[in-house]
Amino acid sequence: MEANPPGKGRFIVFVSLFSLFILLVYFRYAQLMLFPETAGNTIETNNLIERGPILDRNGTILAMQTRLGNITLWKPEALQTLEQSAKLLAPLLEIDEKLIIDRVRQSASSFIYLKKRLDQSVLGNVEALIKEGKLPGIAIEPVMGRIYPEKNLASNLIGFVGDENQGLGGLEYAFESDLAPQNGQSYGNQLILTIDAKVQYILESIAKKTLEENKAEAAMMIAMTPQTGDILGYVSIPNFNPNDISGSTELDRMDRPAVWAYEPGSVFKVFTIASMLDTGAISPSSTFVCDGKYEQTTTGGEKITIKCLGAHGTVRPQEIITYSCNAGAAYASDRIDASTFFSMLQQFGFGNKTGLGVPGETSGFLRPVNRWSARSKPTIAIGQEISVSALQMVQAASAIANDGLLVPPKIVAKVLNHEGLLVREIQTGQPRQVIRPETARELRKYMIAAASEAGTGRRARVDDISIGVKTGTAQIIDPKTGTYSKTDYIASTLALVPAEQPTLILYMVIIRPKGESYLGGRIAAPAIREAAEELADYLGIPRGKSPQIEHSGSVVLNFPPSITIGDTMPDLRGYSKKQLLPLLLRDDIAVDLEGDGWVKKQTPDPGTPITEGMVIHLELE
Repeated sequence: MEANPPGKGRFIVFVSLFSLFILLVYFRYAQLMLFPETAGNTIETNNLIERGPILDRNGTILAMQTRLGNITLWKPEALQTLEQSAKLLAPLLEIDEKLIIDRVRQSASSFIYLKKRLDQSVLGNVEALIKEGKLPGIAIEPVMGRIYPEKNLASNLIGFVGDENQGLGGLEYAFESDLAPQNGQSYGNQLILTIDAKVQYILESIAKKTLEENKAEAAMMIAMTPQTGDILGYVSIPNFNPNDISGSTELDRMDRPAVWAYEPGSVFKVFTIASMLDTGAISPSSTFVCDGKYEQTTTGGEKITIKCLGAHGTVRPQEIITYSCNAGAAYASDRIDASTFFSMLQQFGFGNKTGLGVPGETSGFLRPVNRWSARSKPTIAIGQEISVSALQMVQAASAIANDGLLVPPKIVAKVLNHEGLLVREIQTGQPRQVIRPETARELRKYMIAAASEAGTGRRARVDDISIGVKTGTAQIIDPKTGTYSKTDYIASTLALVPAEQPTLILYMVIIRPKGESYLGGRIAAPAIREAAEELADYLGIPRGKSPQIEHSGSVVLNFPPSITIGDTMPDLRGYSKKQLLPLLLRDDIAVDLEGDGWVKKQTPDPGTPITEGMVIHLELE
């Protein structure tokens, strides 16, 4: 018999070696899928990479890293018991049973992700079924993931991350280089906000109720400390749950206070009248006649008419603010030259970003003087032909509250490393004197009058708190016609609390209300009153019915010792949510938190033996 040619022999050897190589690759792939614990230390290493948390000013956790898991399926092993596995998994994964079966059978891949980024409460149940042998071919792939314990709270500000734990919106995106570990480090930095979660919750509740009652498209509400620029509450409604980003829309995720520019309407008269008083164009005793409209004929023969809400007769600057008199504000604008007026508005911060540090912040729109028409001055004086952001409005209001000193707003107070040591303080801009102290005090007096029974802001009045307000109603331009809409409005109210020496600025904006009224004095002012009522006691704002006492200012706080869990369950009552953070990163137990504040109730009871995979339920209050 003739021997095989040399070339044919080499070919057989090559095919044999190649087949063996393919077999080894296939075996290794199967090993990685079926036994992730033997797959080297890739997952272990990834689990050590922790994105830094985001906390409010008091340490309440708003965003944090925790151990999550992806549920995987290895098709060759799972097919024989697929129906039974789908029946067990469907309620746990909140996926329809038939959908699981169809997805597996129709998939061309042998390795399938059934659901990603599940928390420990779900993973514990799945793991128990796997250990009982009821889920052949099903495995848990551990990953580090982002959770937001307060869900929708301040979500438009905080933002969200993608599947790769990279910031895609809000502060998560803007401070990516701080929150994500850098240069091979295992831990990212902590972001400490100026936000107070309690204030945020109060304002969001009020804004949501106001939006629903007035059938509005959206609402914004901001609370700021004028002396420091610290924003305590930052509300954009509707909002979203960043734990379920797929369940939200782009409009839900919109950071309206920073990115949305709009005509402010009559609230803007506070800054236009302040500009005219400060430059000496008018004085507190200047008078103007309002017969229901402003009329002026230019040298070129153009007739300009601006309607007023009523015929207010002879008005001074105080009455212009009190009655929100369009005609009076327009006639007052005739006394100031355009360049000076423009310069003053720029000093108040209009036409420029505040520098808060959030992504997509708008500069608003303030047209250069050389592009003003004959009607620009009187129109801008009543809050039209200019676009602002809600952030710009509270920034400008700080100058009225601080005797003329404008303080830029701040939302991030500082960055700490993972050990709590200071990395840097956040500076958003230098305070600057924009008007004289006496001008600011004069405007505060006018705003107090606007909250009187005769003023447009009377519905914002709180009986035992001095409050200064200014209301506004603005038409929205219809993009189809380029003219003002007859159905779409913006209702707003600005407030200083307490009015004589303000320690709180409140600003409410309601977008496209479709209820019984669209007037700021009718629908935004009551929301401001409710916010002032609720925040006064919490923030310690003096009020008539609350006696004021003095003490040394020294308080001794007794903190619980550091948490340690050995063989038995300790007593966790009295621990804060922040102190519980180390427990959430453990592999051997799962912790289920309900509520906010400090632990009130726990399951299992103290003294219970600790077992691997145990779920600890903690109720906080």
